[in-house]
Amino acid sequence: MAVTIAPEDPASAVAQALLHAYFSDRAISFVGGVYTPKPADPATLRAPEGAFLVAWSDGEPVGCGALRRLSPERFEVKHLYVAPAGRGMGTGASLLTALEARAVELGATEVVLDTNSALTAANRLYTTRGYASVPAYNDNPNATTWFRKSLA
Repeated sequence: MAVTIAPEDPASAVAQALLHAYFSDRAISFVGGVYTPKPADPATLRAPEGAFLVAWSDGEPVGCGALRRLSPERFEVKHLYVAPAGRGMGTGASLLTALEARAVELGATEVVLDTNSALTAANRLYTTRGYASVPAYNDNPNATTWFRKSLA
């Protein structure tokens, strides 16, 4: 099964369904207190301030990821999610690569992200894709680890 990545409006039914699944999964797997969903404002996930991408397999949405601009050359990866039907096919890596390429198109020289240490697959993905651990750059109560990658 080949996975394709395509832009999607973050307010569309497809995007919202994936985000709902993402936040539901996060609530189940969260470690460290009470999980508080922090969805990004869809307006911040549209060009030129950001992007929202969906992974498709056999006509079905199987994952998503977003970008939002933090400064002229710094973007944040948000809501990277792979549904069970898309796991084990390189979907997360494909989404991350596509998000990084889109960030460069929007003028980024670096991307950052936060995650929770309980998400071992996500942490492994980021470290194997060249992300370095950095001090906290935000006050997200759900995050325990923060990463940065240079795109220059």
